[in-house]
Amino acid sequence: MSCATDLPTVVIPARTLWSPNFRLYFGARTTSLLGDAMLPVALSVGVLQAGYGASGVGYALGSWLAAVALCMLVGGVLADRFTARRMMVLADLARFVLQAGMAVLFALGAPSLVTIVVLQFLSGVATAMFQPGVASMVPQVADDVQRANGVLRIAESMAGVLGPAAAGVLVSVSGPSVVFAIYSATYAISALCLLALRLETIRAAAGASFLTQLTEGWREFRSRTWLFSVITIFLLYGCFVVGVSLPIGAELIVTNLDSAALGIGLAAFGAGGAVGGTLAIRIRPTRPLAAGSIGWALFAIYPLVPALSPNLVVLVIGWAIAGSGIAFWSVIWSTTVQTQVPADLLNRVYAYDVAGSLVTMALGRSVAGPLASVTGERPLMIFACGLGLVCASLLLIVPATRRLQVVRPS
Repeated sequence: MSCATDLPTVVIPARTLWSPNFRLYFGARTTSLLGDAMLPVALSVGVLQAGYGASGVGYALGSWLAAVALCMLVGGVLADRFTARRMMVLADLARFVLQAGMAVLFALGAPSLVTIVVLQFLSGVATAMFQPGVASMVPQVADDVQRANGVLRIAESMAGVLGPAAAGVLVSVSGPSVVFAIYSATYAISALCLLALRLETIRAAAGASFLTQLTEGWREFRSRTWLFSVITIFLLYGCFVVGVSLPIGAELIVTNLDSAALGIGLAAFGAGGAVGGTLAIRIRPTRPLAAGSIGWALFAIYPLVPALSPNLVVLVIGWAIAGSGIAFWSVIWSTTVQTQVPADLLNRVYAYDVAGSLVTMALGRSVAGPLASVTGERPLMIFACGLGLVCASLLLIVPATRRLQVVRPS
């Protein structure tokens, strides 16, 4: 098998991925991912039509993100204590009720901004209860964890392209209430699919206090040098490469080309993600994090392209490559965490990973504007590209990440 890396690879025996359990889990994830991709459009249009302006949109979206970041660690402990599936089903049901409430409120008129912010904050809390279980569910429904992660990543990329487009059409024709109704329905479908899974009985963690379990999760997270090293490096990468690049890159493209070009570029980024997910299914490096550094390096193209004042063709090619890179990394990283961390600790350890990533990228978006006003937008994007390459190199320099070996299938 030919690979895009000179790293040695392992040969995985052919196994059936599309078992009844995986089909149900795939249905749950794809429907909720499609709904998640529709939310920013529906929420932005709804808040703007209600007369609350761009600041209102920021408060609504920010309240959701803040709740996710603040409650993620709690969600990790609860998933280990009460099982991941139970928490995911409860979270889906809560989000179904909350977003159905949003649909009703917008159908009746313009809800108050406070009401919107509170409902989105509660929805973010539910998301924080749901997300830690995503990591531990994959090994339970699929024997070939990397292939399953690749397929799920392809679905996520496609949802990222189709969701906003569908939401844009629906909200222009029917208004935000219809989109919120569809959005809430995706959570109901997800909950039903998760309930239908036939899994081995997993005994939930018990006995220790909540704080003890939270502390144990941190200790296990910190004790794995490869894991702690990646997250430490990502503090720089997530903030000053990913976080800074997204808003400033969008502004540069809209200024130099137009908003339609931005939409096409983001679609190319999503399509590239599907390609990266496909490559991650086929390429099985024995040193996953060393190979994953290629993904970080490729994403560094994302901030470079807007800085070069590209035409549309260059934009599409550059962002498609960047999308494939970050998708490849995402699959490799998820598979590594899921196969290297014991199942009884996975939800808590993964929660620390996600919480750190969310906070870091949110911080990057927050400081992007002030930094650009000091350095200039193009110099900042070139700096982000250079830093991205440095961070990718660090994954190869740090012994714990460079030497980590894949867990061979039995």
